[in-house]
Amino acid sequence: MQPRPLEGIRVIDYSHFLAGPYVGRCLAALGAEVIKVERPGDGDAGRRHATILDDQQSGYFLQLNMGKRGVSVNLKDARGKAFMQRLCDSADVFIENYRPGALDRLGLGYAELAARNPRLVYCSISAYGHTGPDAHRAGFGLIAEAKSGIMQMVGAPGAAPPLLRISLGDMYTGIHAVAAINAALLGRVTSSRGQHIDMALYDTLVSMHEYAVQCYTLDGVLPEQTGHDMPASTLYGVFRAVDGDMVIAAQVDDAWQRFAALVEAHGGPAGFGSDARFHDSAGRNAHRQAILAVVTPWVAAQPVARLLDWLDSVDVPCAKVQRIDEVLADPQIRARGMIVEQDHPRLGKLRLPNLPFRFSDCDTTIRAVAPDLGQHNAEVARSLGFDAAEIAALCADGVLFSKGDLND
Repeated sequence: MQPRPLEGIRVIDYSHFLAGPYVGRCLAALGAEVIKVERPGDGDAGRRHATILDDQQSGYFLQLNMGKRGVSVNLKDARGKAFMQRLCDSADVFIENYRPGALDRLGLGYAELAARNPRLVYCSISAYGHTGPDAHRAGFGLIAEAKSGIMQMVGAPGAAPPLLRISLGDMYTGIHAVAAINAALLGRVTSSRGQHIDMALYDTLVSMHEYAVQCYTLDGVLPEQTGHDMPASTLYGVFRAVDGDMVIAAQVDDAWQRFAALVEAHGGPAGFGSDARFHDSAGRNAHRQAILAVVTPWVAAQPVARLLDWLDSVDVPCAKVQRIDEVLADPQIRARGMIVEQDHPRLGKLRLPNLPFRFSDCDTTIRAVAPDLGQHNAEVARSLGFDAAEIAALCADGVLFSKGDLND
């Protein structure tokens, strides 16, 4: 097995909640040494987010911070600031997701850290980015989803858009940040200099529009809420069967022909499979309501399993709309190792989502659990050249803060 691609890279993760910690988790999986830096006391607010397990850990924090080492530093103390600057001097990458300007006041802005460490790749994640009239505004993924035009397109016509229920803005921005950081590290090989990467949740969600923007700029059409299917891709949508919901993707001409023939063969109207109106995309879209009038009751009369068997037999893409418990039990997910198991010293066995990285010659699955607050203070301090007496004094004075049974 090869070493993981980022082994030897040190990352300082000075971020909280979701987008930044997700970037750090990805870099840890790719082999980087990721040091999670938190404020004394309660640390990252994500520790007290969904599924709180004890006074240190939530399921949310455990998922986003596995594989990292934990340090807690009091930056209000001059010794803490000096410790943090020394730590950043040793780093290749710095991740933060605070409002623009917030870290400048702590001496942790890009200009100050890069002056000390010109090779540093500094990644900022914020709602609106570090430029533009909204740069100063606070925001979360929900705000970016609303502003981006994505939310306006989902839901039933005339109804208020639903919450997406996954953190699309944070996760999509996070994985783009991972790509940008790796590109900057590669560029540093020839330039010998790092740079500032400025990622915005709003930017990345606008970049996701694969058709809506050009529909408007090229054709003057504003996308509208369409509910359970896509008028420009007939037949492509969600349908209710006897015992559950399923999706069918028969929008491509040859898949449509197989699908329509199947419907006719299993109780659909005679001639449905050979109706020339439906033989190309434009015709299907123009006659969408006529198609739905046949397909919707046809699906509704059958159980999901039978429909899946029929559709698989003619190679029409389809799937059941699964609950989370069904996802965890899915043989495909098990075969791909998409649920990682970890043994936690206090909490026992943990089962959490894995990352989707698959390399032919190295394993990127993280087995190390997320750190307790300040768990690796002494270990990291030693790596920076602090001696035992200095470390003891920093800990005794609360400059390096720790909490919990796993502390170093």
